[in-house]
This record gives sequence, C-alpha cells and structure tokens, in this order.
Amino acid sequence: MASTANFRPALLAVMLPALAALSASPARADHCDDIAKELKNQIDGLKVSVNTGRIIYLRHPAAKELSLGCRGRNYSNELYAKTDRKPKPEFFDLVASAAALIFTLPKPDTMRGTTRCLKRMGILRGNKVKMRYRRLNMECSRTRTETAIVVTRGKDE
Repeated sequence: MASTANFRPALLAVMLPALAALSASPARADHCDDIAKELKNQIDGLKVSVNTGRIIYLRHPAAKELSLGCRGRNYSNELYAKTDRKPKPEFFDLVASAAALIFTLPKPDTMRGTTRCLKRMGILRGNKVKMRYRRLNMECSRTRTETAIVVTRGKDE
C-alpha cells in the first residue's frame, strides 16, 4: 500500500507544470475590439477612431457620428449612428452592414429593420420611434437637423 507521504510530492510535481501552462496563456483581446476590427475589415471607408473602454468611436463618410457600445447594464452590444435629417441610401447600407456584423444576422433582415424604424418617424408617429425586429431593439429619433438610430440586443437574448 502506498503511503500518502509519497503520493503528495508526485501529485504536486504533476499539477505544478499544468497550472503554470494555464496561467502563462497569452492575453485575449476584448470581444468589442474584435468586433471593431471585423467592422473595419468588412465595411469600406470605416475607420476605428477612439476606444474609451466601453465605447469605440468609428468614422465613416455616410454618418456624422458612429459608435459601437459594449456590455452595458441592459444590453450586450449597441450600435449608434447619426446623420443628416434626410438619411441617404449610403447611411441605410452602413447601418444595415454594421448591425449584420455586430449581431450576426443576415444583412437583408437588418436592412429591413433599420429602414422600417427610420421611415416610421413622421407626423403620425412623432420624432421618436421604438420597435423590435428580429430580437433587436431599435430606437430612432430625429431633430430639425439630425436623424439617429440606436440598435441594441438585450443581455438575455
């Protein structure tokens, strides 16, 4: 019968290298940074501007403001885009492409959802519209000079 005094050093000799190998693994980049790099690679003219921890500011000629938010209290990811009062087709394409990459949905679905949200604003529904489409929360708003859209997905979805 083996004694426990001889067993402990053998167990320690096996576990110590395994623990060292696990703790020496290279640092993993933030998931939000990975999404921003993917957006930059997939969308022409998109540039990553500033990373402030939870928000990554992006630049594109079709949008006045563009940002990617990561892990808020109520959402997992957020896309915010702002343009002139009358959005151009390039803006719709930009928002649809970015939302498709961020939320891993087909681009035609995100195009339909963002277009519906942005076009519903008007005399009957007002200047602020909230809607859900394909498990995405969309909030569109406009002022006299600008139109904005926020696309989020809840943490539990």
